[in-house]
Amino acid sequence: MNPIALRLLNLQLVAPQFKEPEEVVRYMGAMQAQEYRMMRWAVAMRTSRPSAKKFKEAYDSGRIIRLHLMRGTWQLVAAEDYWAWLTLCAPKAIAVTKGWMSSNKITITDEELMRVRDIFVRTASDWGSVTKQDFVEALAYHDITMDDHRLSYHIRMAELSGTICSGDLHPSKATYALTADKIGTPPEKIDRDEALMRFTRTYFQSRQPATLEDFVWWSGLSVSDCKRGIMLLGDSIHTEKWQGLEFYLTDNCRTRGFRKGNYLLIPPYDEYLISYKSRDIVLSPEHRHRAHNNSGIFQPIIAKDGIICGNWSPFKGDCLPDFFFGEHTGNLQEEWTRYQMFLLH
Repeated sequence: MNPIALRLLNLQLVAPQFKEPEEVVRYMGAMQAQEYRMMRWAVAMRTSRPSAKKFKEAYDSGRIIRLHLMRGTWQLVAAEDYWAWLTLCAPKAIAVTKGWMSSNKITITDEELMRVRDIFVRTASDWGSVTKQDFVEALAYHDITMDDHRLSYHIRMAELSGTICSGDLHPSKATYALTADKIGTPPEKIDRDEALMRFTRTYFQSRQPATLEDFVWWSGLSVSDCKRGIMLLGDSIHTEKWQGLEFYLTDNCRTRGFRKGNYLLIPPYDEYLISYKSRDIVLSPEHRHRAHNNSGIFQPIIAKDGIICGNWSPFKGDCLPDFFFGEHTGNLQEEWTRYQMFLLH
């Protein structure tokens, strides 16, 4: 087993199988979207013809949704998965949020929560797509003021209740809309085991080979939930040993299409690293600080044949590669051109 080649293929980083951004997000189940500008490249680079315009169309139409879902961080999900994933992940996410509130000595009563949420609803209903500043102004109109920290908790709790989700794509800042307007109302009943099985399948089909520990880390679910999800997949998933570790693979694992000599310009917070608790397979521990720090801040990285070997500059006029590992000749300029074409189309 070559875990690097298999991950590149199944993460759609080489020989991508999809044309549309929403197809990528649906296939991946959920994708980290911490960096608002670079989440667009994270999705588009997994399509056959990366296009910023196509991403915006899918996002504005509500086919792709951004919200706080797992581990207290931002993710992109497909609209058709939104309600199922929220049912599965929201209870843990709400508990985590309340824990942060407690540690920051912030108390929000149910009365305050519902009053503020009602203002959110009326503001988003009137304007369609609103920014955090729009919420601030609407609250001020009702003689409510609060610091940004407290406001962020209110927004997050409104997201996790299924009240608001992402609005239209803004060049640099998050916007919010009513979920009912963007996606529609939830189905009458969501079977949790069915949701857990689908959630587990999307993780392993798109990140394989991966360990149980990787899945627990990525999903934010309990170990027992993750084990149950794997059990629900039955004979469609199996294990293989590699360097003493047990990895899960699905029976439809992609194995063909990997070619040596290719570079990838990978955005910060990409699933290539975020998907796994241990990243040592593709990133040497001695160079870990070049990809992310201990506070969870991730950097744009360069991979050659899947091995993280440098950093790049997505917002400059040139790639400005800064290599810290290996020897480098090859088609990095070709990948930079692909990124530039994405920005233009």
